Amino acid sequence: MTDTVVVLGAGYAGAGAVQQLEDELNGSTEIVWVSDTDYHLVLHESHRVIRDPSIQHKITIPVEEIKSPATTFVEGEVTNLDVDDREVELADGDTIDYDYALVALGSQTAYYGIPGLEEHSLTLKSLDDALEIHEQVKAAAQDATRSDPAEVVIGGAGLSGIQSAGEVAEFRDKHNAPIEITLVEALEEIFPPGSDEIQRALREKLEAAGVNILTDDPITEATADAIEFDERDAIDYDVFVWTGGVTGRDAMAGAELDNEHNRINAASTFETSDERVFAIGDSAVIDQGENPAPPTAQAAWQAAEVAGENLARAIDGRPLKTWAHKDKGTVISIGDEAVACDVDPGFGAGRLFEPIGSFGGLPAETLKKVIAARWIADLTSWNRARKAWDAL
Repeated sequence: MTDTVVVLGAGYAGAGAVQQLEDELNGSTEIVWVSDTDYHLVLHESHRVIRDPSIQHKITIPVEEIKSPATTFVEGEVTNLDVDDREVELADGDTIDYDYALVALGSQTAYYGIPGLEEHSLTLKSLDDALEIHEQVKAAAQDATRSDPAEVVIGGAGLSGIQSAGEVAEFRDKHNAPIEITLVEALEEIFPPGSDEIQRALREKLEAAGVNILTDDPITEATADAIEFDERDAIDYDVFVWTGGVTGRDAMAGAELDNEHNRINAASTFETSDERVFAIGDSAVIDQGENPAPPTAQAAWQAAEVAGENLARAIDGRPLKTWAHKDKGTVISIGDEAVACDVDPGFGAGRLFEPIGSFGGLPAETLKKVIAARWIADLTSWNRARKAWDAL
């Protein structure tokens, strides 16, 4: 009897793993790909939609352009993984049997128990989220005046928060809109995982774009029109976007797998506490020694190839490969500008750039585009990547 491998999720990890599985298995095993959207979203460019919704079609790739005809695609929301019966449960009541499963569902926003935060904030975890932020920013600007501008507050000054602030600033400038933008971070400095050098560079770019930055004071509560802090006075808002953290999807809450906040614990081979279930990307806490792999697009992209190969090896009873995450650097956009730091010369651009501490300008802006274009090309073709270039 032919084995069935079910891949859950169409993000970086899921899409990349499906293609690797197809190459490895070569038709010998049935592959079923499940996602709640029938497209792959280039998520690390989704903030561009805040400024211009028309680019959404350039950063979404239909699954039919990614998978082979032999792979079955099922559009549906995963609600549970029954490891005893080896079934994937969907929101519509259907189930899908599997012999092996790869969980690549991504993550959802973490609210850390802060009162009112989930009820009153927007997030940026999907295309619909980006479109909603655009609509709310546009509506707030239409109701605002120069003497009473729209207040847009973005909570969390990590990658998503910084890039979102930059896109709101571009929207403001493009439409000459009366908008004030405030970026809030609980820790002492923006982009907490970064070096002093990149933090300074990002702060300079944000301040030059007219973004107000508040740090070193956590949000304690959110209401329908204001944000409360531990020490400073509350600030009113018209639009509030929260990008402060990630946690696992609710679908994994009932799965009998070792996990941390619904993110499944996985070995460096992507094996979990169940020998028939592998986990990858933001869905997983992947063992890398002292620190787990970060929940980033870069890490998921790197891991997908090894995860797909390991599933094929598991089916054949062969030894599994160990994956080691390699940080290839950071590139962050602030509107049309960008800052890069500690970039590996092979990260997306061959040897166009030397690995230096931090740089901006045209080299960083071009590198940001090249990285996204390369991912699109890997999934589909350089022709599609070329068409998306102006939107990246």
